[in-house]
Amino acid sequence: MSTIDRSTIRATDHTIDRVTARRAGAALALASGLAIAGFTVLGSVFEYPQILEEPTADILALFREHQGTVMGWFLVLAVSAALMAPAGIWLGQIAGGRLGRWIAGVGIAAATVQVVGLQRWVTLVPGISDDALDPALRANAEERFELWHTVLGKAIGETLGYVLTATFTVLVVVALSRTILPRWLAIVGLVASGLIATGVVVPLVEAASLTNFAGYVVWCAWLLAVAFLLVRATRRHLGLPNH
Repeated sequence: MSTIDRSTIRATDHTIDRVTARRAGAALALASGLAIAGFTVLGSVFEYPQILEEPTADILALFREHQGTVMGWFLVLAVSAALMAPAGIWLGQIAGGRLGRWIAGVGIAAATVQVVGLQRWVTLVPGISDDALDPALRANAEERFELWHTVLGKAIGETLGYVLTATFTVLVVVALSRTILPRWLAIVGLVASGLIATGVVVPLVEAASLTNFAGYVVWCAWLLAVAFLLVRATRRHLGLPNH
């Protein structure tokens, strides 16, 4: 193979890496934007997530009052969570090696558990809410809501989601600190991951709900900053030689 051919292949590989970085950045930015929009609207219309502390009958009543809007915006949150999968895959390709495989795997896992938790508001709660209107079915409907809320919401979507999201963030910080991530932004990412992880102890420490919420606020802003760096990344920033 000629020198020109080898140089062309190397240049093409670097272009693919830059394209991958931009795709990862776009996925992170979109995930953050959708999450911010979703939580903002649901907080206004459905009093989410504070509404989940109310009696089941009140939750279902408010859900019915704004059912279309609530379902639509929970679907938006599910899409936001799902974007962690492609973002993880692309970030894993950038990192390469064992670390890259871990980033991809944890990103896919984090996306999966959160989508599983969020989808109940679109697939299960509407039917449960309708059944709750029938006095003969109300008690059973409320029991089903509480069961799915505990299993899909608290155990899978929240607890596993917190752990996997925090782990994913730490892995991304480690990978990108080698190339494009400045020290201060790496620290912000680690702080966000730590605050998110406190959500695991919410059943035992009530104040953890506030630190967890603060963690997600910081995390969304951090995602946007990382996305900006990835979209603007050059060969030099990615640790690639110029050819």
